Amino acid sequence: MKNIYLLVLLVLILSSCRDMDEVRENPNNVSETHPQLLLTKVQWDAFQVEGTSPLFASRMIVQTDGEQAEQFYTWNRANFYDYSRLRDITKMIEEAERIEEDAYMALGLFFRSYYFYNLSLTFGDVPYSDALKGESDQAYEPVYDSQKDVFMGILNDLEIAASLLIGNEVIEGDIIYEGSGMQWKKLINSFHLKVLLTLSNKADDSDLDVANAFNAIVSGGDMMLSLTDNGQIVFVDQLGNRYTEFNDSGYGSARYMDSTFIQRLIDREDPRLFIYSDQTPNSKKAGLPVDDFNSYEGGNPIAPYAEVNDKAFRGDVSKVNLRYTTDPVTEPHMLMGFPELQFILAEAVIRGWIAGDAKLYYETGIRASFQFYMENAAEYAVYVDEAAADDYIAGTLINLDNASNDEEKIDYMVTQKYLQTFLQSGWTNYFEQLRTGFPEFLTLPGVTPPTRWMYPNAEYQNNTQNVSDAIARQFGAGNDNTREIPWWLE
Repeated sequence: MKNIYLLVLLVLILSSCRDMDEVRENPNNVSETHPQLLLTKVQWDAFQVEGTSPLFASRMIVQTDGEQAEQFYTWNRANFYDYSRLRDITKMIEEAERIEEDAYMALGLFFRSYYFYNLSLTFGDVPYSDALKGESDQAYEPVYDSQKDVFMGILNDLEIAASLLIGNEVIEGDIIYEGSGMQWKKLINSFHLKVLLTLSNKADDSDLDVANAFNAIVSGGDMMLSLTDNGQIVFVDQLGNRYTEFNDSGYGSARYMDSTFIQRLIDREDPRLFIYSDQTPNSKKAGLPVDDFNSYEGGNPIAPYAEVNDKAFRGDVSKVNLRYTTDPVTEPHMLMGFPELQFILAEAVIRGWIAGDAKLYYETGIRASFQFYMENAAEYAVYVDEAAADDYIAGTLINLDNASNDEEKIDYMVTQKYLQTFLQSGWTNYFEQLRTGFPEFLTLPGVTPPTRWMYPNAEYQNNTQNVSDAIARQFGAGNDNTREIPWWLE
């Protein structure tokens, strides 16, 4: 009998220990999870509209209640916030490795490449190979990799990512392509081409072998083939899922369209102007129709802001079209779209990297942009239908036959890439201007557009030696300035 009591007591003790272990396991802080549970948030964060800062810097909008740093090219430091998002991506890759799911590994490598691409273009050298190892290796002061090494890592990761996707996968948790592995493969390859074109100034670097790498991807054929392949997020009229700029009060009384952007659209009789911009108050009062180019006017981006404010007060400056802040779904936002890819391919033909018809790629990009707005700005569809695209392409400043040399052709292509991305694609236009010089941005005398941002103050406090070494290696000791020339622009 005594032995029976002892046996029961032992069972109760073991059961109690197991129950206590289960209690100690916090369900809100699990050590393992399926990568699909991380994927949705990673996608949502990456595909959002990047706000108005790129629009100020790229000469699309102006501010009239103070000197906006991006508008006047007076910015200094940026932050390392993208590393917080990279932590989620790193965890997603780890979980994909744990359960041996190649599709999630591929997407993790793509998003990792996307953020490091942006970080390196922003600063130059950044922590890369040693980064994000605080949890695994207790590496809290990561060294900075050279910008070249970062880009080589990005290109390698994108190649691996595409190879991991067979094309028939169904990826759970995917809010961009509803699980289509093939469409992700097309986006990854298309973004790979974008990164390679970013390195056009390094086409002679044998380590990168830019032209041959570009040609190999195009020859493979798995790229975005139409608007249905756009790398874009479609917004929904539900709390937490609405268009990023919806109800943004920043578009209130002090934010207007930039006169140089308006003028470029007017000069080309570009009907996308009606979609991006509102008419001036005086034009509305006069009863001018929406498609009257004379009813649009912007503010001078280099004039004193008070001067532009006076002009706006008189009713002679256009505001951003209200559709961007009053429509909860407005239009999808493209991380990268089919129109952009067409302009990339057109430029690659001109540079001799691939064979093909540069004019056909170029015109396909324009037609695709018109179609995008025809489908997503229904109120203005009549202005951007197929007939409107035909008329537009025949215009003097658009018809590629009017370009007298390859440099002018690239100017046409980059300018069209610029004109079709209002509140789309973030800082792409600005970096393209740094790379090519097109389109020209109006600046104050003696002022040039910055080529980078200074490193965060926190790096000087927490990673002093490594950030100092990176600055000295790139620009000379102590030269963490916004107009130093990073490797990709040399």
